[in-house]
Amino acid sequence: MAKLSRRLLLAAGLTGACVAGGCASPAPASPTPRPAAQPLALAPGAYMFRGQAGTADARNQGRIGNAGFIVGESGVIAIDTGTSYRHGQALLAAIAETTSLPVRLALVTHTRPEFLFGGAAFRERGIPVAMHTRTAQLMRARCQGCLDTLRQVVGDGPMQGTEMYSPDQTFDGTHTLAQIGRPVQVHHFGHSSGPGDIAVLDEASGVLFAGGLLDAGRIPDIQDSDLAGWQAALAALRALPVKTIVPGHGPASAPALVDENGRYLAQLGERLRRFVAAGGSLLGAPEAAELPEFARWDQYDLIHPRNASIAYLRFERELMFK
Repeated sequence: MAKLSRRLLLAAGLTGACVAGGCASPAPASPTPRPAAQPLALAPGAYMFRGQAGTADARNQGRIGNAGFIVGESGVIAIDTGTSYRHGQALLAAIAETTSLPVRLALVTHTRPEFLFGGAAFRERGIPVAMHTRTAQLMRARCQGCLDTLRQVVGDGPMQGTEMYSPDQTFDGTHTLAQIGRPVQVHHFGHSSGPGDIAVLDEASGVLFAGGLLDAGRIPDIQDSDLAGWQAALAALRALPVKTIVPGHGPASAPALVDENGRYLAQLGERLRRFVAAGGSLLGAPEAAELPEFARWDQYDLIHPRNASIAYLRFERELMFK
């Protein structure tokens, strides 16, 4: 039990640390505020903002996560609020250049810095920010530390005005939003990629904003996940009438992206379960989990070894208490 306790403490270090897209060493602030990328029209009324590849740093100002918005007959729903107050302002400015309709609501899909810290820019304009109850709980528990780390990594300049906040609205289950005159489905599948992670489906276009449930060409991060629940959520996504996917990171993709992510999670789990059952050590987990099929994905050298260590500790605990 002493050895297990030491390993669980290591796991807490691995899984409880702030993940600002991968925390790099502190870097100087960029002196020039950066506008949001131009929105990409995926279908009539459905748009995405593409985040940059890599980890958060001063050059990209931490803007590594995707965001988007849906335009209905009477308003707009924004999906995710960006990395910072300034990023949130830039997203709102780009939306205003696309449509004169008001933003009625901003949805936060999951608890990662690049998706939620722009919320203050929306709230100061009277736009309510909504998220799942468990996402709000996780944000309250750890995101002040994430914000402090993000300021070190990105610099104070790009993060000026960014602050912790509480959501204006929370919810628990799957539901449909109708306030913009266009039905928008909010799906929660239980604890999956994270405890409160959601996917947002625009019924009219079939565009799915997948948040933390899917990444494209980037290693998914299992830090907050329940792996079995995640696979169940992916099975539920396959049953939805999806035509185009906006992942949390990476380019807009076809529905086959669901299977790609599922295959990565399955192979990771299979490798580590066998390794633990054979008596392998924690130090050998990253090497034992080498997955050549995914070696070219963004963050393979950073997130994948961490995933292997997290999975090892979970499976070891399962084996010991089985």
